[in-house]
Amino acid sequence: MGFVERKRRFPVLLLPLILALLFLEKFTFISGLNYTNYRHVSSLRLKRIQRHLDKINKPSVMTIESPDGDIIDCVHKRKQPALDHPLLKNHKIQRVPSQMPKVKKIKEEEMEMRSNEATEKGAWQMWHRNGTRCPKGTVPIRRSTVHDVLRAKSLFDFGKKPPPTSLFRRSDPPAVVSGNGHEHAIAYTGSSQEVYGAKATINVWDPSIQVVNEFSLSQIWVLSGSFDGSDLNSIEAGWQVSPELYGDSRPRLFTYWTSDSYQATGCYNLLCAGFVQSNSRIAIGAAISPVSSYAGSQYDITILIWKDPKVGNWWLGFGDNTLVGYWPAELFTHLADHATMVEWGGEVVNSRANGHHTSTQMGSGHFAEDGFGKASYFRNLEIVDSDNSLSSAHAISVLAENTNCYNIQSSYNNEWGTYFYYGGPGSNPQCP
Repeated sequence: MGFVERKRRFPVLLLPLILALLFLEKFTFISGLNYTNYRHVSSLRLKRIQRHLDKINKPSVMTIESPDGDIIDCVHKRKQPALDHPLLKNHKIQRVPSQMPKVKKIKEEEMEMRSNEATEKGAWQMWHRNGTRCPKGTVPIRRSTVHDVLRAKSLFDFGKKPPPTSLFRRSDPPAVVSGNGHEHAIAYTGSSQEVYGAKATINVWDPSIQVVNEFSLSQIWVLSGSFDGSDLNSIEAGWQVSPELYGDSRPRLFTYWTSDSYQATGCYNLLCAGFVQSNSRIAIGAAISPVSSYAGSQYDITILIWKDPKVGNWWLGFGDNTLVGYWPAELFTHLADHATMVEWGGEVVNSRANGHHTSTQMGSGHFAEDGFGKASYFRNLEIVDSDNSLSSAHAISVLAENTNCYNIQSSYNNEWGTYFYYGGPGSNPQCP
């Protein structure tokens, strides 16, 4: 009776304010970062967004709700978004690659593995923690929502990296001269060799993000094309924390591709037509768990990208030779043949929102010199050569734009092969 009485007396004039607050609450995620300001969204814009979502959110055979709030749709593999691409109208899905990369025979002394103070463990995904999996013949796709799109600058920008605002310089690795507030700590190969793939095991952390439209990622880039023009081809995969893209601050497995230097083609994950998924157990864009802790357990993921020597598609491997899917050769110009450069490392967006360098962390948020269990690492860097063989990436260079903010240190040993520590806290007294 008392509750009904209070409800009846509730001032009607406050209802619009409460509805507005409820709407605003939808745009505020768990860490407290407000990732969009409340604004009126026109019905016309909502209709455009819904039409786009209807294209990429395909009808599902089964739906799984992840403990972290993600909705995973199990979509028949022949109905997935990739096959909407005009270049893939008559594409026949490749079930498995013609062959996996071969491991070159190494010297006997290099096979002796030194014991380490702690064992690295492989991280996994949260959405199938309760044992629920997508049925055979389907692929798991993270469902996109209206709120995901509204966090982007525009519908066109949803799921895309911003194009560079300045031309690349041939003397530098392309990913580190984009001129749009991105900062890096990377290792890279020379640009004179023919490369057919790359591999690394990447330490997983959950770096803090200062501003919602900033991100922190750790990935492999496989690149070809002119670095000072508009035809750069790039295939990318790793883990990423991006509140704008995902609505939270969890590290997530991601992919990206472009064939025109990030201008119009390509996107993250399965947010546009292109990447063909073949695996029913791995959801691209889903959260990775568990993650590493400072001076505690370390978790990592292994990423392999390589070109099928017979069919020409670029395959993605995750973990212990688990096939995720592939980027069809038809999507590319230069990468239809081979890559000319590989990069491994971290990237953050520095928006200087308050006039100072961002405090968005790279990797663990600690500098390279802090070492194992404190700094983040890439280990066992390898490249795939023209005879489809994997070998350790010996001739690498390293680069970081501002070592007072983020840095990198590379080395080699018998256990980790070519490896490096990298990362940093961003803003600090030496990085104003």
